[in-house]
Amino acid sequence: MSDTASYRPRIALISATPAATGPAVAGLADAFPAAEPWNLLDDALLTDAAAQGGLTPALADRMRRLIAYAVRGGAHGVLLTCSLYGPLAERADEGVPVLAADAAAFDAALAGGHQRVLVLASFDAALDDSLSRFRAAARAAHSPVEAVGQVVAPGGLPDTAGADAVLLAQYSLAPRADELSSALGVPVHAGPRAAARALRAEIERGGASCSE
Repeated sequence: MSDTASYRPRIALISATPAATGPAVAGLADAFPAAEPWNLLDDALLTDAAAQGGLTPALADRMRRLIAYAVRGGAHGVLLTCSLYGPLAERADEGVPVLAADAAAFDAALAGGHQRVLVLASFDAALDDSLSRFRAAARAAHSPVEAVGQVVAPGGLPDTAGADAVLLAQYSLAPRADELSSALGVPVHAGPRAAARALRAEIERGGASCSE
């Protein structure tokens, strides 16, 4: 574009629940304010996965079609806000950045020099999933960080259990990131903000000029 000052890269946010869209949009507003959010919602992605026993080939193909639709529609980057579909982001080859929901938050937590990270979720299944994937990411990165998990009630404060950082397992918890960091006195890594920072870096590295 000739007028780089007015350039607004379009970021497609593909969600499986409406609860994720607000935090994802807020993450962009905070860490990538030049971006134009584009919300794409398929609110049967999670219920179908639960009914079919997980991420089936048919569901994976459905998400691939959504990613392709977003790119054909002019998206300069794509964020999958549902962690279940994260593996599809890793294998996407669309010519634009495609990020999994919490990949950037995992990277930030592993690069933070922490010794013990507390993974927080609002229900057991989300905690088990995120804790398992974060531990796998730590092993893959050869990181010695210890990960522990805890379910936190809405509005509640967790016991840090000696952790020197917190990782939020769900986008629905992201609005509490600053509050929790202040109350607990440790850094809090949240998916939406970390993903927005990563998308901005990748898009700018690719030559797009973004102003705030």
